Amino acid sequence: MNKYLKITLGVLGVILLGIGLLVVTFVLEMKPDKDEEDKIKIQAKQYLEDKFNDNFEIYDTLYDNMGNFGFEYAAQVRDKKNNTQFLVYYDDETKQMVDTYIADKWADDLETEIRPFIKGNFGETTDFHVFFNNDKIGQELGIDPVNPRSYKEFDVAPTIRITVPRKRRGGDEKILNEFISFLKSEDKLKHGSVIIEYIAENGVILDDEWGKEF
Repeated sequence: MNKYLKITLGVLGVILLGIGLLVVTFVLEMKPDKDEEDKIKIQAKQYLEDKFNDNFEIYDTLYDNMGNFGFEYAAQVRDKKNNTQFLVYYDDETKQMVDTYIADKWADDLETEIRPFIKGNFGETTDFHVFFNNDKIGQELGIDPVNPRSYKEFDVAPTIRITVPRKRRGGDEKILNEFISFLKSEDKLKHGSVIIEYIAENGVILDDEWGKEF
């Protein structure tokens, strides 16, 4: 066999071996560690016993293998009374267990309030989500999760993201202004941000997103 061909094949073999090792490493990193899952479940169970009541149950765990959250492992918890789903995890910043219950419950409550307006004005296929930018807002405001109170009692400014499966129309700004007036006049929300994005059901971006703060 030609000397240069042998060298070329050898280099290619090393490259392919390296790629293979990278793929195996990536796959392994994507899989959650069973021991870590069990650990967060135990921690969350104790946390729920200390802070919550029997209406709450752990139903799964979440492994953040992409670095999207402020944790690596979290327990997924459900309020059996109202079906609010939230997370319990160890916060490296505060060095203690925390939960997202108030932020997620308030988001669910506000979504229920605004659903008729959004579906009625943007169409039934329109999707939307409410986000409270601080998922630990319950702890910071000192709210008892067993008696969560209403977001209307506090000066909060969540983000409402509306996803419309079509291109932008001339009347969309008018609808958005009416939506903000609806929120403020009906005493549903005093402050916040509304962002409208145009994305087809297959994920294709149809137009530039835009929005307003109020």
